[in-house]
Amino acid sequence: MLGSLEMINLSNNSLSGEIPASIGNLTKVNSLYLSVNNFHGSIPQEIGKMRSLIDLELANANLSGLIPASIGNLKNLSYLYLHSNALSGFIPSGIGNLTNLIELFLQCNKLQGSIPWELGKLESLHQLILFNNSLSGFIPEEMNNLTSLVAFEVSENYLIGHLPQQVCLGGVLESFTAHDNYFTGPIPKSLKNCTGLYRVRLEHNQLIGNVSEDFGIYPNLDYLDLSGNKLIGELSSKWGQCHNLTNLRISNNNLSGELPSELGKATQLRVCDLSLNHLTGGIPKALGELKLLFKLMLNDNHLSGSIPPEMGMLSSLVNLNLAANNLNGSIPIWLRQCESLLELNLSVNRLSGGIPSELEGPIPDNKAFREASFEAFRNNKGLCGNITSLEVCSSKLSSNVDRKKNSKIVIATLIPIFFTLLLVFVVFWILSSSKRRERNTENTPRVVASDNLFSVCNYDGKMMYKIIVEATEEFDSKYCIGVGGHGSVYKAQLSDGQIVAVKKLHPLPEGGVGDQKAFNSEIWALTEIRHRNILKLHGFCSYPQHLVLVYEFLEGGSLEKILRINEQAMEFDWIKRVNVVKGMANAVAYMHHDCSPPIVHRDISSKNILLDSDYEAHVADFGAARLLKPDSSNWTSFKGTFGYTAPELAYTMQVNEKCDVFSFGVVTLETLMGRHPGDIISFLSSSVSSLTPSCSSSAPFNQLLLKALLDQRLPSPREQIAAEVVFVVKLASLCLHATPQSRPSMQQVSQELSTRNPPSVKQFHTITISQLFDSSCYTS
Repeated sequence: MLGSLEMINLSNNSLSGEIPASIGNLTKVNSLYLSVNNFHGSIPQEIGKMRSLIDLELANANLSGLIPASIGNLKNLSYLYLHSNALSGFIPSGIGNLTNLIELFLQCNKLQGSIPWELGKLESLHQLILFNNSLSGFIPEEMNNLTSLVAFEVSENYLIGHLPQQVCLGGVLESFTAHDNYFTGPIPKSLKNCTGLYRVRLEHNQLIGNVSEDFGIYPNLDYLDLSGNKLIGELSSKWGQCHNLTNLRISNNNLSGELPSELGKATQLRVCDLSLNHLTGGIPKALGELKLLFKLMLNDNHLSGSIPPEMGMLSSLVNLNLAANNLNGSIPIWLRQCESLLELNLSVNRLSGGIPSELEGPIPDNKAFREASFEAFRNNKGLCGNITSLEVCSSKLSSNVDRKKNSKIVIATLIPIFFTLLLVFVVFWILSSSKRRERNTENTPRVVASDNLFSVCNYDGKMMYKIIVEATEEFDSKYCIGVGGHGSVYKAQLSDGQIVAVKKLHPLPEGGVGDQKAFNSEIWALTEIRHRNILKLHGFCSYPQHLVLVYEFLEGGSLEKILRINEQAMEFDWIKRVNVVKGMANAVAYMHHDCSPPIVHRDISSKNILLDSDYEAHVADFGAARLLKPDSSNWTSFKGTFGYTAPELAYTMQVNEKCDVFSFGVVTLETLMGRHPGDIISFLSSSVSSLTPSCSSSAPFNQLLLKALLDQRLPSPREQIAAEVVFVVKLASLCLHATPQSRPSMQQVSQELSTRNPPSVKQFHTITISQLFDSSCYTS
């Protein structure tokens, strides 16, 4: 009936459910717009039948699962927007067949693996947007073929190696962002003559290059950030010719030389951050010409001389940091002219004189100000506060009076409302109680609790469920702390103050009870297991509406979350990371070798490793666990998390403990690298399988420095912990052996980690991947 449709636009609605497979029957549709909706499930494979499609837009639609390989059949496609979803897995290589593609937007998903080299065939591509995913590995050389690119954005991934050197060979590139990756090597040479550049963000990598030589003049440039790299050279006067530049950020590099006065010609500049370099000389007077500048960061350099009075013309300045230089002279009196200034740091210089007076408003209420003398506040017209000799802030007085007045009004209003609601609640409770007594007993929950944690539940099963529902306000999303393959996890504080984690299994699509098989698997596994590195199960409820498991709550959260958040990852030092690996190994070894029959987890991944406040690892989520029965073939359907499962499960469904060994190896590398290892898995797997590495190997990956693979947010490990890190990487590599039988057992891994005192390493910073198995790289 709709077979003649050529365009469908249902974007910006509240559509839910799954995208129906029958959509593939609309073979004449050339434009399909379903963005900004609330679907669930994956993109149906049948979408590959819509061969007339030119424009496919499914962005911000709450979609999950894999990108269907059948998209490679849409040979007429020019625009593909799948961004801002929860899509996972690899980018299908078949997208390389879409030779008419002009725009490819895949950003803000959970895509993994490497960028397929086949994308280099898309020579008509104008925009390739891949930022904010979990992509890893090297950027293929074939990317240099994309000479029509206007935007190339791969930021916030786990990419390594060099940036494509010919990224601007076609001369039309405007936006180039690759920040927050692990790129090494030079700034692409083609950028120098790329005059159309508008936005360049390469910060937080390990790039090398000379800023004096590698950049040209960019009349359209608006935003440049090269911070947190290893760049050298001097700031060029050319930056002053970038008349549209609003943000210039090159902090935390190795720049030298003086600040060019020509920088004052970049009159649109709002933010200038050149901190943490080796700049010398004085602050140019010409910077006073930057009337729109609101943030100037020149701290932690070697600047000298006085602060020029022309800086007083910066009337928009909000943040000024000149700390840790060699500045001298008086603290400038012109500061009173900077009425917008909120943050000022002139510390660690050689400045003298007093602080200028035009200060006003309430002073901070802390010890330093409370104990200060009146002289410290003299000559300021509008200061107030709870200090002797200063007026009390009038706004504070009036607010206190108003607060008391309002409190009385609120109390007088709420009391009658409260008693009215209480009366209604009592009547409703009496009526509902009588109804409940008449109900059939089939609605009674089945409850098991252990260790007397919920002692009330031992004699009243309904009470346990009621406590959980009340503590989570009927499983309100604000208490949700994680969503997994089998259910959602909530943080619940019980009436006695105890905090627990509550896992509610997902309901079935047809509205039935959740995954009873996963529920039962987790119960029998965790009630049989008692190990310090395995999450403790307190109890469970089997209820007609919900299947609920109650665990101990661990403050640290998941390993995946800690590695993802920079602040937490920087607290997660090498000693803690090695101990987490040891804890994981102990737990899995216990399941495989101390339980009878053995238990295989089948879903060892960073999201299923939880840490307590002491960074002790606990293996969690046994919804996919399986007993290894000696009299059974142990064939099973596929379980696990994409990117962590053993490769043999792609062609055989026979489960054994070596599947967990492989997953353990992946998570161990992720723990040390701070990101999913991606393509590195296959490299290491092939290396240990051949067992022919040598220090003179010609394979480019084998010559990659080990330290370059490790989490760059931490300083390189030293001395004994460096030896342990090398040893752990070596063990993890053995766990990734392509042949399952050749992988070590978890008992062997656990014993090696517990008892072996690894030998010291020679010059840790020079060890390459090929040298991991070379004894000459160690000292006795």
